[in-house]
Amino acid sequence: MARKPILEIRNLCLQRGDTHILDQLNWRVEPGEHWVVLGPNGCGKTSLLSALIGYKFPTSGDINILGNTFGENDWTELRLHIGLVSSSLNKLMAPDEPVLETIVSGKYAMIDLWHEPTPSNKRAARTILKQIECLHLANRPWEQLSQGERQRVLIGRSLMAKPKLLMLDEPCAGLDPVAREHFLQFLDRLGQQKNAPSIVLITHHVEEIMPLFTHALLLREGKPMVQGTIRETLRSNLLSKTFDCPVTLSRRQDRYYLKIKANRNSVM
Repeated sequence: MARKPILEIRNLCLQRGDTHILDQLNWRVEPGEHWVVLGPNGCGKTSLLSALIGYKFPTSGDINILGNTFGENDWTELRLHIGLVSSSLNKLMAPDEPVLETIVSGKYAMIDLWHEPTPSNKRAARTILKQIECLHLANRPWEQLSQGERQRVLIGRSLMAKPKLLMLDEPCAGLDPVAREHFLQFLDRLGQQKNAPSIVLITHHVEEIMPLFTHALLLREGKPMVQGTIRETLRSNLLSKTFDCPVTLSRRQDRYYLKIKANRNSVM
């Protein structure tokens, strides 16, 4: 019996006024796949995530996530089964809330947990803190965490609800090079754990594509340039079209690097 896709969108359009933010987008994520959504600023990456979560209503098209169809099922309930890490969440967290309670709050999709966690929820939260390599932060308040620690804790918070889909919206934004690399290594270990959720990473940077990722969707001006396996999509000619600039892609030890070809007409 064929397994149902984790996520499937068909002919998705998102239009505001005369602007086509997303235009006839088709995309399917199968169980066990980990995807990168890659493209320049303004290409529709974050708007796509907002449409999937239900924060932006599509103009037309179909969205199906975990067997639920947008417009037919309760998306508020569905959000409990989708992990989301974004800069908007980072800004909403209570500054004095201990990390352990922040983790527990993910079970209820609640910001600033207002009740005492049950013993069973505390045990589950400590297990997750160990999983995300942050057990030593259990009693530390949010305001005392580094940016990299906050991103890990937000992932742990998402895992509390045992999601089958984890979506990361530019999680490395604001991290220094060392913190970014530590976070990416952590993400790679997390994605390769048994029963890990399918991960969708939204980013501008090929350098953030870790070995765990199996597929990529390249967007430009709200339209898919190409989608498929990493080896099929991450090519210099396709990335040059996506970013509308000549680039050269290289690969070293399962990591990718992008070199921008010099513009001879640029003025320093």
